[in-house]
Amino acid sequence: MTLYEKTLHSETLFTGHIIKVRLDTVQLPNGKNATREVVNHPGGVGILALDEKNNVLTVKQYRYVYGQTLLEIPAGKLEPGEDPYAAALRELQEETGATTDKLVSLGEIYPTPGFCSEIIRLYLARNLTFGEMSPDEDEFLEVQRVPFPVMVDQVLRGEISDAKTCVAILKAKLLLGL
Repeated sequence: MTLYEKTLHSETLFTGHIIKVRLDTVQLPNGKNATREVVNHPGGVGILALDEKNNVLTVKQYRYVYGQTLLEIPAGKLEPGEDPYAAALRELQEETGATTDKLVSLGEIYPTPGFCSEIIRLYLARNLTFGEMSPDEDEFLEVQRVPFPVMVDQVLRGEISDAKTCVAILKAKLLLGL
């Protein structure tokens, strides 16, 4: 059996500032038809920034969808046509005031492949210099420095639920041996 679904019809239901929502009719591998609700997202970046003492620069922010404040690595969405590397440098500076001369790729993740096209590119930032934050006008953040081993423990205990943060922390743990 070929694991492929052929699009038969696609209808845009909503176009917003960030996402577009479609309802697609597809032909399944067994020949039957089904519908797929699809959220098109421009993608984003997440940055695991480590200072000279291996503290993780995190941002605490209220996430409306979950009704709670989350601790996350700095991150943001891609602008149309924006290079992910450039976006990561921009988001790091905007959200934490930190800059770096080099980012190392930690790969990409598909956070919700069942219905959303978002791809998040993850980066590691070291050799940081610090200046002023410049968050978006609707962004309210609190920057915290958390020791890397504490972040690993929080991820493993389930205290951090943000997918990009969990993946970046665990990848860095394995790759850097911290």
